Amino acid sequence: MSTLNSPYEVELAELLIDLHPWADMARFARTGGEANAIAIRIARAFTGREKVAICGYHGWHDWYLAANLGNKDSLNEHLLEGLGSSGVPSQLAGTIIPFRFNSFADLERIAAADDLAAVKMEVARSSEPLPEFLEAVRTICDQKNIVLIFDECTSGFRQTYGGLHLKYGVQPDMCMLGKAIGNGYAITSVLGKKSVMQAACDTFISSTFWTEAVGPAAAIATIHEMKNQRSWELLPLLGAAAKRIWHSAALKASIPIQISGIDALPTFSFLTDSPLGFKTAFTELMLRQGFLASTAFYPTTSHSEAHLDEYRKAVLSVFETLGTMQHSSTDIASLCTAGFCRPTFKRLN
Repeated sequence: MSTLNSPYEVELAELLIDLHPWADMARFARTGGEANAIAIRIARAFTGREKVAICGYHGWHDWYLAANLGNKDSLNEHLLEGLGSSGVPSQLAGTIIPFRFNSFADLERIAAADDLAAVKMEVARSSEPLPEFLEAVRTICDQKNIVLIFDECTSGFRQTYGGLHLKYGVQPDMCMLGKAIGNGYAITSVLGKKSVMQAACDTFISSTFWTEAVGPAAAIATIHEMKNQRSWELLPLLGAAAKRIWHSAALKASIPIQISGIDALPTFSFLTDSPLGFKTAFTELMLRQGFLASTAFYPTTSHSEAHLDEYRKAVLSVFETLGTMQHSSTDIASLCTAGFCRPTFKRLN
């Protein structure tokens, strides 16, 4: 730790920009919420506008939760339901405009606006973008001089060597990367075009701990190791295998489920009368089988075929128990020792 920037920060910036030729500059933080807030501040400084259209989950800061000031359910379709906005200044109401992923109708609404500073979105999470959807967003931003920001704190490096947007050939004006690049260490990045990023000089963005060297050093080592292992090729294979396990187990047990997520970030949900009850029971029964498991599986390079084989046996056994219970008069609550899990961050009554 030093008051001076670490040489690792420069090395990491050059590495990330080499992987993303559209970008010219980088800033670093330690959390995804910070990185998202930095990008919004820069976009607003660059355009002189305040409103932002969003599609996805982008953290806990005031700018994002302002979407729930006018309608407390505005963010429910963006990963986490029931996010409270208590403590967020009421003056921010109307500054954040959510839109639905893959909705061309929503894009028309955005295109009609003339006061947007930025469009911030996840490239993909629950599903792949429809053909031409990302291109349409890019076109609107170009026509309206809106800053296009891709939040890839979750998706980056999972299915591509870099941001997932590289797979689709659509270039943003800024992009955030986190999670995978640090392999557990605290490091996030904001990449951007020079013309946009220089607006940071007209505002104030700072942190005591942004000059520590551990995060950048960890990111450099992780990115090189990902390249050595070609992790972006392995993770989707492991995730696709998990999807097949869920599908087979659910079919055999006659339990309706919905599988979603890109292959490197797969999830499923129970389509039953008590989805939270089944989710809770699944987790508890999997624990008894020796697995810390929920209705999501984020594969790592440490997972092997042997692990998947053991996981398959456990999932088949658990689904068989759940299926037997579903087709009997037994209450699913009997499998849950401490009640049902709650949906995301909704408050208890």
